[in-house]
This record gives sequence, C-alpha cells and structure tokens, in this order.
Amino acid sequence: MIEKEWMLYGAYGYTGRLIAVEAVRRGHKPVLAGRSAKKLEPFARQLGLDWKAFSLEDAGLLVENIRGSRLVLHAAGPFTYTSDPMIRACLESGAHYVDITGELNVFENTFSYHSSAIDRGVLLLSGAGIDVIPSDCLIKVVVDKLPDAIELESAVAAVGQASVGTKRSGLEIIASGGWVRRNGRLVPVPFAKGARDIVFSDHPRTVIPFPWGDLSTAYRSTGIPNITTYVAVPHRLANILNAFGPMLPKLLKPRFVRKTLDVIFENFQQEPDENQLNRKTSHFWARAAAPDGMEVLGWLETIEGYQFTAKASVRVVERILAENPKGALSPAQAFGSDLVMEIKGTNMEVTPPSRRNSPG
Repeated sequence: MIEKEWMLYGAYGYTGRLIAVEAVRRGHKPVLAGRSAKKLEPFARQLGLDWKAFSLEDAGLLVENIRGSRLVLHAAGPFTYTSDPMIRACLESGAHYVDITGELNVFENTFSYHSSAIDRGVLLLSGAGIDVIPSDCLIKVVVDKLPDAIELESAVAAVGQASVGTKRSGLEIIASGGWVRRNGRLVPVPFAKGARDIVFSDHPRTVIPFPWGDLSTAYRSTGIPNITTYVAVPHRLANILNAFGPMLPKLLKPRFVRKTLDVIFENFQQEPDENQLNRKTSHFWARAAAPDGMEVLGWLETIEGYQFTAKASVRVVERILAENPKGALSPAQAFGSDLVMEIKGTNMEVTPPSRRNSPG
C-alpha cells in the first residue's frame, strides 16, 4: 500500500472523484486537494483520506502545500489556466507532475519544460487519461510498422455525455482555433473544415478536423512531421460545422463568453450517469503513410472515457512512483506503446504495411 506519497488536485470534480475512488480501490491513500474546503472535506471523510484546500494563485503557498509529495496528479481544468502554475510548483518542490488534459497548448507548454524536468529529476506528463493514452499508444504502434512514414492521421469517437469540466476544456480548445502539424510546425487552419468519413472498428463515422493533443504528443512519440487529428460528430453537425465552424473560435475568443457558458454548464448540465460509465465504449483510429504509397492502419477500442481516465491515470501514478522516469514526455515515450493494454477491456488491431487505398 502506498501511504500519502502523492496528491490529487481537483479531487472533487467529476473526473477527480472517479480517480480518487479508483485510487482507494487500488490501495492508495492520496492527499485530496482543491480550492474549496467545503467540497473537499466531506468527500475526503467519505473515503478516509487527508485533504488540503488551497488555490493556485499564490506560487509560494502552492509550493508549500505540495512539498513532501512525490507526485501531483492534477485534475482541475481548464488546464489552459491551471497547468502552468502547478508545473512550476512541482519543479520547485521536486515532485512529478501528471495531468489529464486534452488541450493542445497545454501539451506544448508541458514539453517546453523538458530540460528543467531532467535537471530536477522529475517527470512532467500531460494527457494521462482518455486524452491521450489510447491514441498515443495506437499511433506509436502504427508508425513503428512503417518507419518511412511522413504523414499521420488520427481520430477519436467518444460516445456519451461530457462532464462540465470536459465542456469547459472543450471551449478553450475551440477558442484556440483549428490547427494541424505540417513539416514539424503547428499551422493554423479553419476550424472544423474538411469533414470526411472514417471506418472505426465498429462502423463508419463522420469526422471533422479537431486540434487534439496528439498534434503535440504524436510528434514527440514518433517524429512524424505532418499530422492531422479528427473527432467523430453526427453527420448533420459536420455539415453545419463545415459551413459555420470557422466562425466559432472568434465567437468564443472573448473570455466573458466562455465564462457565461461555464455558468450555464454549472447550473444546467447533467453529469454522465452510471449507465454511460458501464456501457459505453471509446474508439480510436490511426493511419500512417509513406512517400512510396505504403500505409498502415490501426484501430483501438476501450472502455468508456471517464472510466478509462480514472483507471489509466492511477496506473500512470503507479508506474511513475515505481520507475521514476524523467523529462517532459508523452505517455508512449514514458512507458511504451503497451501502456494502454494494461487497461482491461482494451483491444487493438493494426494492419501490416500495404499499398494505399481510400482513406479509412
């Protein structure tokens, strides 16, 4: 049993609560943390865990509160605003940092601290959940089968209701606009333009370009210079977004617009229920292509996204505490492409290299 070696910040949010319950189930006793003592105290008492209430604004107080923890699992988004202060505090205190973000700019920021993390002897790992462990591992397997690949595409189909926190982070992603990676650099593109159909492991779906964290992590995991990422949406919505999607980032750019939507989510949004957690599945697709026309396709199916994040993030904590990797790394860089297969209910299929056919 691991006694108080790590801290879970954002423990009373929807995903944070699932992580805390999973951690206790696996024999851990993390210190629960977050901004609100009122929300923390009853939840910590329910699980029999210690707790600390503190905000991220005071850098000195933040370091003081996490000092003594070997690792912080950060689950309080939107990570665009919360990640960097926690990363800096972890570097200062010598603690490993893990988060569950899907926000592209957060991944890029985390990787910018690679040298500092090595100097401090800690790991900085963003995306220790449904974003981006399944896709990062699938992509690594696909690319390893085609070493000459220079082009990569990936897509995700997450079925079910999103939590309030996920929708908040989604607003931040949309507000940042559309992005792809070309010749090793992130390049802005019109948001949601370029809908197409892709065959997932269960059935075809319509997808739109969406700036997932794989634009950052897959580049580090594989070195592929040209990457496009997609998300599955209903066909009718894809048609609407194809026409009006490029306008969305401008509409959401003012912070007050996103704050207003935050309030609406908080007061009227229902969180995912037990039926979704136990019955839904998550699907991933990847394709690597080489200049000679050869390609490799891969499919991955796993458990519902929030359940996956709870189980996978705790497993990542266990691996870090046991292995002490260092640097700012993607999940597949830190633990290899087999990491995703440690989560029960995950299946992967990858084709051998073959002459390119129609996409999907």
